[in-house]
Amino acid sequence: MTEVRQNWDKSVDVLVVGSGNGGLTAAVSSYEMGSRNVLVVEKADKVGGTSSVSGGGIWVPCSDYAKACGAEDSLEDAREYLRHTLAGEDIPDELIDNYLQNGPKMLRFLHDRTRVRYESLEHYPDYYTNLPGAREGHRSLEPSPINASELGEDFRNLTYTHPMMRLFGLIHFTQVEAHCLMLRLPGWLKIVGKMLSDYVVDIPWRLKTRISRRLCCGSAGVARLWASLKDRNIPIWLNSPLIDVIEEDGRVVGAVVAHEGRQQRIQVRQGVVLAAGGFEKNQQLREQYLPAPTNTHWSAGANTNTGDALQIGLKLGADTRLMNNAWWSTTLCVPGEDIPRLSIMEKSFPGSCVVNVKGQRFANESQNYMAFQKRLFEAHSDDNPCAPAYQVFDARFRSNYMVGPLMTASMRPDWTLPKAWFEQGFIAKADTIPELAEAMGIDPKGLQETIDKMNGYAKSGVDEDFQRGESAYDRYYADPAIKPNPCLAPIDQPPYYAMRVDAGDFGTQGGLATDVNASVMRKDGSPIEGLYAIGNCSAAILSTYPGPGSTLGPAMTMGYQAAKHMNSFQD
Repeated sequence: MTEVRQNWDKSVDVLVVGSGNGGLTAAVSSYEMGSRNVLVVEKADKVGGTSSVSGGGIWVPCSDYAKACGAEDSLEDAREYLRHTLAGEDIPDELIDNYLQNGPKMLRFLHDRTRVRYESLEHYPDYYTNLPGAREGHRSLEPSPINASELGEDFRNLTYTHPMMRLFGLIHFTQVEAHCLMLRLPGWLKIVGKMLSDYVVDIPWRLKTRISRRLCCGSAGVARLWASLKDRNIPIWLNSPLIDVIEEDGRVVGAVVAHEGRQQRIQVRQGVVLAAGGFEKNQQLREQYLPAPTNTHWSAGANTNTGDALQIGLKLGADTRLMNNAWWSTTLCVPGEDIPRLSIMEKSFPGSCVVNVKGQRFANESQNYMAFQKRLFEAHSDDNPCAPAYQVFDARFRSNYMVGPLMTASMRPDWTLPKAWFEQGFIAKADTIPELAEAMGIDPKGLQETIDKMNGYAKSGVDEDFQRGESAYDRYYADPAIKPNPCLAPIDQPPYYAMRVDAGDFGTQGGLATDVNASVMRKDGSPIEGLYAIGNCSAAILSTYPGPGSTLGPAMTMGYQAAKHMNSFQD
């Protein structure tokens, strides 16, 4: 830590480190609660971080948005659900209660005072719908779309949502639209037609950029918050990493930030809010804390998330929790693409399965992505390697569903697929299952046995190994036209395909221990005065991912809590 008592280069009320949902919520909330001199610093050259790349959803039970839709829910049921989903996790009870109580308040505060707007998702279920207190909709929300032009020329400095959530990598779509498009449900062609029409006729915007004007998902959530900061003239310094914090007499009173070619010492009167992401892009820290196999290249987190805030907190004697865990999701590392794709939807569709190198399944492919990969780690060993894994499907599946970068066969025929994908082992194609196995390095006998079993399960409608299709979440990405089980269809139409799936993540969830105000805690249980941590540089609150948006919801709520604490604000 750095000890400096004079010669400040700048003085602010609140310094926020990081420009994701949590950081921007802390900034605008602090301003509205009385801290009119707020500064946000961002390590990257664009605003948004992993929040902007993400689907943008937030899991907040009993929000005003849900109530306006007539949803029936209660905090008691949400608490009961979390009691079961978080059983055995290192999560203090007071953090869970604090989150449930203040999440709806945070949303109401932002809705009333800023440009932030969300839409309650009627049909997106909790991730463990077989547990008491679960709901099949209206606990998760996604940002309302917003035009990038509302940011003025600063739209060029916004991180866009992942290309996998953009049609042809250019046209953003919402989570609701993604569900319809990926499964080609009734009305999908109308959606595509309108998207293409709006894109083509928007000539003024085409002269500025190839990316659509309409923002959705993560970039919409960040854009709405950033526009709210711009309304208040709250600055964001880009290319400005945090170097250290400045401590005097046990209290954090400032920070050292690299900005415009030199280190600047910034006095902070009320607090430093660390919102700088996790350590998923630091291979040394991954190997120190996370289960093997682990690799920065498999992570879809922001490249700037190298654990800076974590390591600064540790130097101050901060406590940590959950350091051996991450927000797990298998990923597709497509040759030639800069960041991995999350394998969330496609492995859930009927007519495919995921196997290890022995050709054996190890989990229910239609369960939520966090639980699926936890099962992967449980099954993985030197004698039974499950990473990488392989998604296997046939020509029918390829025709009916969008599969990662392959899209559908009509959208992207096989002859257009890059040779590098085949040469580098990302994908294989063959006329028979044994030939497919040989091409991908999978045990042919094991794979044939698995496919034979899957075809039998498709006929009976019962997955005797992993009960695929028995929960409401399993059926969310299912095809209702498939009977008797919408999650199970035969894999029997050549040619056959296999696509490599890696044991990835979209961020780490272990970090600095905090209290209900987001204050960073020492190992002795006392708070480090003037220092707050939110988002993935703090230890998670919803560590098992109970529903869609279990990272951003707490990040925003704790940013709101930090602002309240710094300003002695009563909501």
